[in-house]
Amino acid sequence: MIINNEKFRTIWPNDAKNLNAITVSIIDQTKLPHAFEIVEISNLQNMVNAIKTMQVRGAPLIGAAAAYGMALAMQKNTNEAHIQQSANALIQSRPTAVNLRWAVERMTKLLLLTAAESRLEASWLEASHICNEDVLLNQAIGQHGLTLIKSLHAKTPRQLNILTHCNAGWLATVDFGTALAPIYAAHEAGLDVHVWVDETRPRNQGASLTAWELAQHGVPHTVICDNAGGHLMQQGQVDMVIVGADRVTSTGDVCNKIGTYLKALAAFDNQVSFYAAVPSPTIDWTIHDGVQEIEIEERDGRELTWMSGVLANGELAEVNILPPNTQVANPAFDVTPARLVTGIITEHGVFTPNALKERK
Repeated sequence: MIINNEKFRTIWPNDAKNLNAITVSIIDQTKLPHAFEIVEISNLQNMVNAIKTMQVRGAPLIGAAAAYGMALAMQKNTNEAHIQQSANALIQSRPTAVNLRWAVERMTKLLLLTAAESRLEASWLEASHICNEDVLLNQAIGQHGLTLIKSLHAKTPRQLNILTHCNAGWLATVDFGTALAPIYAAHEAGLDVHVWVDETRPRNQGASLTAWELAQHGVPHTVICDNAGGHLMQQGQVDMVIVGADRVTSTGDVCNKIGTYLKALAAFDNQVSFYAAVPSPTIDWTIHDGVQEIEIEERDGRELTWMSGVLANGELAEVNILPPNTQVANPAFDVTPARLVTGIITEHGVFTPNALKERK
């Protein structure tokens, strides 16, 4: 996508004739929107740390990063024990997004079936395939979502207001995004769309990331506080909701950033369509009850107590916003039951939760 009129992906390998010398570049998302910085990852542990600290985040991007993490690990050792150790380290870095485990298991299976002397080369090729596939999947999601937006626009020939929660744009993927892919496609098709951007506490991925990338792409948008969505729906100012997901169950339950469930409840109460846009690797066919079976990541309370921003003098700073010694709980995700979900937008089309279950 576009940053300062230049095309970027969120992750890419740096060319090197020696496979042992390849490094991987990422956009450090913890510095956005105030600074655009590229970080070079040179080993497995650095990639694990990048995933843990959310320098890379978003389910599809985490999967791609994990694939490259396995390739970096092969630079050190290609024996089977090291493959399993590296896989375990990556899988344990963040528990909720299924794409991470999917990518690591795909890489591990390939490497164990490959001769030891060819594993390093095979790992880089497979990681590249995973990234390129992600781009194609997201482009397809964009086109299927565009069909929904066009249909709604035909019934409502005015500016369409689409609400999204967290960041499921190209910054959460290798390119194009999931929830934002249809919006980018609609904007490029000349449709008049406007995006309500939830700030998405506590890490503010909406205010910091979604707003930033929409601005880079020229898409009209307005940042709102997390609790404003229901009010806007009551006032008829939201035509549809599109979110991404870190995991979707076989029955259509949607696990996404904390606060998504509340948006779905408000949408249901106000007859506003609620969609989740996900590539097929985000669907976990082994899970049937998202509320009971999905492990919800509990993140560091510091994310809630401290906020970063720019001071009046232009200096970047972190400030503590809570009273001293205040206890903090920080569940990172919630689960929206399938009964509240209008449809799941995938690269294969748009499916109701019941139809998704039948596709298995």
